[in-house]
Amino acid sequence: MDSEYLKIYSSGCNAPLMVKSGHFATNHSHINFYVDMVALKTRANEAREVAKSLAESFLYDTSVDTIVCLEGTEIIGAFLGEELTKADVMSMNANKTICIIVSEYINNQMIFRDNLQPLILNKNVLLLAASVTTGLSLNKGMEAIQYYGGNLQGIAAIFSLIREINDIEVVSVFGKEDLPDYASYDYRSCPYCQQGMKIDALVNAFGYSKL
Repeated sequence: MDSEYLKIYSSGCNAPLMVKSGHFATNHSHINFYVDMVALKTRANEAREVAKSLAESFLYDTSVDTIVCLEGTEIIGAFLGEELTKADVMSMNANKTICIIVSEYINNQMIFRDNLQPLILNKNVLLLAASVTTGLSLNKGMEAIQYYGGNLQGIAAIFSLIREINDIEVVSVFGKEDLPDYASYDYRSCPYCQQGMKIDALVNAFGYSKL
């Protein structure tokens, strides 16, 4: 973790994505870049910029009642709800109240408590994630929304390597085109492991732990 961070910019967003090259392990794979989203998820100005960028894809043709936030994206989710409900734009959700809720996990299974379930049942739901590389975490979110009777209207993310999952578009601020050298490997076929290169850190959407 001694290499310098690189700043990656994407059109339509003034806040940069911070990335660091190396050999990292996630829950699902080994990757060659750590994508640091701490500033984008915790600093108000940066979170607002991300929300504005994402909102453009949902303003005019997507009805949203509830935003389900994964991986610590609730601050972005709140700004996104604000952008989608502004009264001075031609939005399907103008002057509307959008609920922002956070996912919960028990035994690696996403659940919604009884008091939150009415915010999902028969509601138009937008799923918001931090990073999408394999799509496994998104699948859990999609399954939970379906199980609790929600109508999934869209998927949004800060960074995504994939553009579609189960026929639903993944809208992201940053993608493969912004970081073309990004690679994800099954741990059994990781070229860095095969070369004897040690893992720099364990990483996920919340941060990293050095080894």
